[in-house]
Amino acid sequence: MRDAPPPPATTGAAPPDSGEPLEHGLKQRHLTMLGLGGVIGAGLFVGSGAGISLAGPGIVVSYLIAGTLAMLVMRMLGEMSAAMPASGSFSVHAERALGRWAGFSVGWLYWFLLVVVLAAEATAAAAIAHGWAPAVPQWGWVLVFMLVFTAANLAAVKNFGEFEFWFASLKVGALVLFLLLGTLAVFGVLPDTEPVGLSHLTGDGGFLPNGWSGVVSGVLVVVFAFGGLEVVTIAAAETADPARAVARAVRSAVVRILFFYVGSMLVIVTVLPWTVQKAGLSPFVTVLDGIGIPGAGRIMEIVVFVALLSALNANLYGSSRMVFSLAERGEGPRALLTVSKGGVPRRAVLASVAFGFVSVLLNLAWPETVFLYMLNSVGAVLLFVWALVALSQLRLRRRIELEAPEALTLRMWLFPWLTVAALVAMAAVLVLMLLDNAARTQVLWSAGATALVLLVAGAREVLERRRARG
Repeated sequence: MRDAPPPPATTGAAPPDSGEPLEHGLKQRHLTMLGLGGVIGAGLFVGSGAGISLAGPGIVVSYLIAGTLAMLVMRMLGEMSAAMPASGSFSVHAERALGRWAGFSVGWLYWFLLVVVLAAEATAAAAIAHGWAPAVPQWGWVLVFMLVFTAANLAAVKNFGEFEFWFASLKVGALVLFLLLGTLAVFGVLPDTEPVGLSHLTGDGGFLPNGWSGVVSGVLVVVFAFGGLEVVTIAAAETADPARAVARAVRSAVVRILFFYVGSMLVIVTVLPWTVQKAGLSPFVTVLDGIGIPGAGRIMEIVVFVALLSALNANLYGSSRMVFSLAERGEGPRALLTVSKGGVPRRAVLASVAFGFVSVLLNLAWPETVFLYMLNSVGAVLLFVWALVALSQLRLRRRIELEAPEALTLRMWLFPWLTVAALVAMAAVLVLMLLDNAARTQVLWSAGATALVLLVAGAREVLERRRARG
């Protein structure tokens, strides 16, 4: 084992080669697919049904709005990560831009978000596997998944990259096939189908059956489905050419994700009336059943299963690199700094997966109490993280232009206006969530968790100042 180098400076722009002690084992294809795999998950395949029931065909607009916000955040992240690649990504950027309190807060909040979601994904995947093989208890499947992906993340980083590459490839392939079948059904090309044209978009109450309020409600449901894109910028530090790799991954992932999300929603609300979709049921299954695809339910069950395992894999990777970066900068236990000869932060991986095991046990023991509170406490954390990303980019962009303009190989569009617009949009989403009875609890719990982390960050700085004076 060997120790990581000293923490990077907290001010100024870093050179393109940040000197990370981690292995540069990820390839461009790994990073591109990671950008897709980290975000195309059960939120799209299952959760989109709730959005359709609220917005009707207007869900297409909801996804356009949410996708545009995610695209702007990714562009900001891409700009900073291409100029200053680091395993802590936006946590490092927040520290350099706003101070140690910001890097500490956003890093630990994001780590907590990932390990809680990781536990939820492991449990959901285990429930599906238990349905296939009832002889194996659900906790047994959880144990199997956690062990397999822990082993994959403890090995060389290229193994993680290969896992995620093939997982993401399967999901992308399933979406491409769905889009193809759905388009053929719209034009009546499939056997025993009649052309539907645009009748379902204009009938059944029209394109906006619940008005613009329905579209807004749809945004509140679907915006969190775009969480996970951030892992691309964390992984960029472990490629041979971080600046070039993250720029290419950001450009390609954003375009493809908007195509897959918006395209699939357009197919779903065109093929069948929006009124047949129900919250909690996969609209993809409903459409495939409606056009006569045999075994549609089982096909989508397999796709959702793969999506959950893919997200588990990506979140374990992202959480371990984030906590490693925190330790590297003195914001976490230094015991997590050691890495293997292959450049893998094994203790950081074990620390992240350990919390995942505990969270799963809490979920299995008290599914209606403790774990539910944990999930609520991270429900809106993603928006707080995105807000700090935008604030960091506002400050760092001007600093980089002065100190190292050649590092700006990827630039945010219409700076600073689109960055400010994204911040306003995030604030609007949070306000609307507070006004929404279903979402208010998540905002309040997430705000409480954020306030607690900020309190700890502030207390640390006060104590350090006193020590420095004393």
